[in-house]
Amino acid sequence: MNLTENHTEEPDRELFVRLLMRHDRAIRAFLRSLLPTATDVDEVMQEVSVVAWRKFDELDDADNFRRWACIIARYEVLMHRRKKARDRFVLGEEIEQLIAEEGLEELSVREQQLAALEGCLDKLPAERRQLVMRIYAAEDPMKTIAGQIGKTPAALYKLVNRLRRELLQCVERTLAEAGP
Repeated sequence: MNLTENHTEEPDRELFVRLLMRHDRAIRAFLRSLLPTATDVDEVMQEVSVVAWRKFDELDDADNFRRWACIIARYEVLMHRRKKARDRFVLGEEIEQLIAEEGLEELSVREQQLAALEGCLDKLPAERRQLVMRIYAAEDPMKTIAGQIGKTPAALYKLVNRLRRELLQCVERTLAEAGP
């Protein structure tokens, strides 16, 4: 999709929002590979969104949005780390650049893994899928969830471990069937 065809003084807001929403998870996964906390990811993602919006008219092809946004993200991570450099130990820029480049290369692999996991979650019975989602949402402690579903904490831990193994095997199978 070529952006220059619809080029106006103001970027196409709807297209920008659609592209940002479509690639949000991939950009966040890239940021998670570079930043230590979820709070840092949220802060930098906000800056990435603002910068991408400001520079959206510079993007020539909407098909390149994800890669373009990840390049912006890499620079925003550098800016974020510079701001925090006084607060804690920070990796050197050369190392950060290597990590960022690796993260870009692994982005499609991560997307395939997430898609496989979503497919495998969909294959679980609704009750099991809801349990997995509830546990990983971390809204309630395992002990509380166990009591609410009539299991001991030990029994719930065993069930969750079994579900994790099932999901892992399903993801590995799905990825193997998809090939390289």
